Amino acid sequence: MKKIIALVVLIVIAVVGWVVGKPYYDLHFSAGDRSQDYVLYIPTGSDVAAVSTIIDEDIMAKDKFLSFAEKLDYTDDKVEPGKYLIGSTLKNKEIIYALKNGNQEINDISITFNNCLSIEDMAGKVAPNIEADSAEIVDYIMDPATIDKYGFKEETMIAMFLPDTYEVGEWDMTAEEFVSFMAEKFKEFWSAEGTGRGSQLAELNLSQSEVSTLASIIESEQGVFQQEWGTIAGLYLNRVKGNWLLQSDPTAKYCWGDELKDVQRLLTVHMKKDCPYNTYLYPGLPPGPIRMPSKKAIDAVLNAESHDYYYMCAKPDNSGLHNFANTLTEHNRNARLFHQWMDSRN
Repeated sequence: MKKIIALVVLIVIAVVGWVVGKPYYDLHFSAGDRSQDYVLYIPTGSDVAAVSTIIDEDIMAKDKFLSFAEKLDYTDDKVEPGKYLIGSTLKNKEIIYALKNGNQEINDISITFNNCLSIEDMAGKVAPNIEADSAEIVDYIMDPATIDKYGFKEETMIAMFLPDTYEVGEWDMTAEEFVSFMAEKFKEFWSAEGTGRGSQLAELNLSQSEVSTLASIIESEQGVFQQEWGTIAGLYLNRVKGNWLLQSDPTAKYCWGDELKDVQRLLTVHMKKDCPYNTYLYPGLPPGPIRMPSKKAIDAVLNAESHDYYYMCAKPDNSGLHNFANTLTEHNRNARLFHQWMDSRN
């Protein structure tokens, strides 16, 4: 009888030990069965219940997470938005503390945007790396209040965003924070010591937006051989100073939107579309950039070559380079040779 009682007592002790000890062990010592690291995205405004649905079942079961969160005082007001790395060896307690204290938050977020034709294009490249989605970014940028705040116009707002790779820090960046960040980078670019951009701007007698506008045309005209940018910049500046028509094909093509997206050779009819960006119809620079110009293209304008060229025409050799001329007669000869070459290819 005593043996039976002793056995029952041992069983009771074992059961109580399991009931009491298992949760304690799970919380303080268990890392679950994770075989890999996980990345969690916790949006701004999340509460503990929301976090429990974000956490993958392979990291921690929802009921366990809620129980452990309560035990460790992880409450709604302590939920920090961000991008978190949950290592495969972290104990359950460490995961809760990591979310509570932010010590596993990833703070080396970078964004890259290059070769952007529009603000929408840029937003699509930025959004995957920060919390704000592309629609929020575009809507905030194009809000009249935002445009006015930074001293731009709707047509020139694109000039504030300089293509590059930037370290932004944390993932939970709003559209407003992103635009503020880019405004600072814009100021840094134009005021950087040793570049002479300020004095060059004054010498050209152009605004920053006008330089960006011309840079966007140059980059559209010559997207392969940057060594021509300085020459093309000087050519267009000669025309601007003389109040000439720039007669830039990319500006005429821009007026047609996506309709001429894949068209390489423009026809006379394409040059006749009435649009303020069409430099075949309106002299001087168009209202704003026709694409998001690179920093190199902007510097090419600021360091434009001084020469007497007023005309350019693609070379008849498929090289992608141009023949430049200072007289219409010389240009017409270059154009005739190019068109003869094009016709021979067809």
